Amino acid sequence: MKLRNIAIIAHVDHGKTTLVDKLLQQSGAFRDNQRVAERVMDSNDLEKERGITILAKATSVVWKDVRINIVDTPGHADFGGEVERILSMVDSAIVLVDAAEGPMPQTKFVVGKALKIGLKPIVCINKVDRPDARVTEVVNEVFDLFAALDATDEQLDFPIIYGSAKQGWVADSPDGPQDQGMAALFDIVLKHVAEPKIEEGSFRLLGTLLEANPYLGRMVTGRVFAGSVKPNQQVKVLDREGKIVEQGRISKILAFRGIERQPIDEAEAGDIVAIAGLEKFNVADTLCAMDVTVPLQAQPIDPPTLSMTFMVNDSPLAGTEGDKVTSRMIRARLYKEAEGNVALRVEDSPTGDNFIVSGRGELQLGILIETMRREGFELSISRPRVVFQRAEDGTVLEPIEEVVIDVDEEHSGVVVQKMAERKADLLEMRPSGGNRLRLVFHAPTRGLIGYQGELLTDTKGTAIMNRLFHEYAPHKGDIQGRRNGVLISNEQGEAVAYAMWKLEDRGPMMIEPGWKVYRGMIVGEHTRENDLEINVLKGKQLTNIRTQSKDEAVRLTPPIRMTLEKALAYIEDDERVEVTPKSIRLRKGFLDPNDRKRAERSKDGAV
Repeated sequence: MKLRNIAIIAHVDHGKTTLVDKLLQQSGAFRDNQRVAERVMDSNDLEKERGITILAKATSVVWKDVRINIVDTPGHADFGGEVERILSMVDSAIVLVDAAEGPMPQTKFVVGKALKIGLKPIVCINKVDRPDARVTEVVNEVFDLFAALDATDEQLDFPIIYGSAKQGWVADSPDGPQDQGMAALFDIVLKHVAEPKIEEGSFRLLGTLLEANPYLGRMVTGRVFAGSVKPNQQVKVLDREGKIVEQGRISKILAFRGIERQPIDEAEAGDIVAIAGLEKFNVADTLCAMDVTVPLQAQPIDPPTLSMTFMVNDSPLAGTEGDKVTSRMIRARLYKEAEGNVALRVEDSPTGDNFIVSGRGELQLGILIETMRREGFELSISRPRVVFQRAEDGTVLEPIEEVVIDVDEEHSGVVVQKMAERKADLLEMRPSGGNRLRLVFHAPTRGLIGYQGELLTDTKGTAIMNRLFHEYAPHKGDIQGRRNGVLISNEQGEAVAYAMWKLEDRGPMMIEPGWKVYRGMIVGEHTRENDLEINVLKGKQLTNIRTQSKDEAVRLTPPIRMTLEKALAYIEDDERVEVTPKSIRLRKGFLDPNDRKRAERSKDGAV
C-alpha cells in the first residue's frame, strides 16, 4: 500500500485534536456502532481535564487505497521537545491556524523547525465559522510568517484550504461547499505530500517516541528509513555517536491502524511503527540490522531554560497522605521520566537527597509534579529558577522569551507598565480586532515567573498570554519579586475558625478551619512586606459568666485557593511547596524560626 506521513502543527486551542477526530471518523476508522470519546487522541487524564495535548501520538487512516500516517503534536512550547523529534518522521505538515487569532508564537516555533528541515507545509485555516473570523488577513499573516522564517520559494508556494473542524468540513474556499466533509483535505495530502523517501541499504529505524507498556515493556515508536524488519529478528541499537548500546531480538512490531495498534508480520521502509523487545533502546537512537555501523541523524533539541529542586517531603505531616516518600523512589521516577522526555534534564544535587529537574517552562514541570502526586508521591519543591549560561568573555546570559499578550484596549496601559517593571521591551502594539490589542514583548524568563495570575487579575480575566523561548541575552539586572510577606503558623494542630477570624485584619488566609497546620507552614499573606508568625489554633476563652452582648457570629472571608501552578509562582527562594496526593501546602524552607534567623544573618553577611 502507498504511504504518506504528515504531522499536524498548531497553537494551543486552534483545533488539532478535533481535526484528527473528524479525519478518523470520515475515513471509516470507527465502526458505525462504536462509541468514541470526543478528542479521542487525548488519552491521558491530564490532557482530557485541561483540553491540551501533552504527548505526541500517531494514528493512521486509509483514503483511496493510500495509508496516511498522522502525528498529532502538542501545541504548547513547553512540550516542544516532543515536536522537534516528530518532524524527522514525517514528509509534510498541516499548519492549522485559527481564522480569528491568526498565527501565534507556538505555531511560529514549530513551523520554524519544520521549514528548517525542508518540510513542505499545507496551510489549513480553521474555525472560519467564527463571527470574528478575518480569513484574508490571516492568510497574509501566515505568508509573512513563512517569509520571516526564511522559507524557500517552493515552501512559500503552499496550498491553502479552509474549514471548520468542529463542523467536520474543509474546502478550497471559505464559503464551502460544506457537504463534502474532509475529502478536500485528504485529496490535497495525496496530491501535495511526496511518498516517503526510502534510503538504500539494510534496516534502519530512528526512535522518536518512548513509552512503557505494562504487557510488552519498553516500546519505541519511529519511522523505518531503510529496509524491512520482522518480529524475532536480531538487531542492534546505536546511539548518536555510533556506539553500540545493546543487541537483541524484536519481540513485537505494532502498526497504527485508526486508534488501535495491531501486530504486523513485517514493517517496511517509510512506515511508522512501534517496536517492543529491547530494554535500553532510547529516543534519538538508531535501531538497525547487524551490519549497519552509521546511525541516522537525529534532530538537535533546544536546551532547558527553567529548573526546580525536587526534595523529600520532611514536614511534620510527611507520609500521612502518600505512599511513595523516599528519595530512592523519587529518583527512580524522575530518571524514568527523563528517559522518554528529551526536553527534561535530571541531575543529582551534591547532597544526594535532592534532584535538580530542568525543563522548558513552568507548565511542563507542573504537569510532571501533578502526574507524580496522582501516582502517590509526596514531594517538596523549590521555587522555579532560570538556567543561566556564561558567554566566552565571562558575562552571564539569561533566557529571553517572546511574549504575545492579547488584551482589551482599556487594560493595555497596566499590562505595559507591569511588563516594563519586569524588564521587558515592548516591540509591537497593534489592533487585533474587537477593541483588542496585541502586544509583543521580549522579556526575561525570570520576570515572567508568577506573572500569569497577576495578568488575569489586572485585566479581569480577559487577557491571553503566549510565551516562546527567543534567545540567551546578557543579564538584565534585579527584578522585584513578591511585595507582600507571609503569615506563618507558630504551632502544630488544627486551625480554629475563631482564631482565624480574629487574625483577618493581618491579611487573607490560605487555609480553612479544621485544616492541619504545623510550625513554619505558610497559612496566609501578610498585608505588609515582612513575614509574621501567628497562632491559628487559639480558641475562644469560655467562661460561665453571661454577658448582655450576644455571641459574635464568626464569618470568615473565603481563603486564597492555591493550585499547583499558582503555588509554584507565588513562593520566594526561602520557601517551598509541599505536594501530596491530597494537599498542596506552602511552607518555609526552615521550619524553626531560629534557623530562619540564622540563615537570614548568614545571607546578609555573604551579601
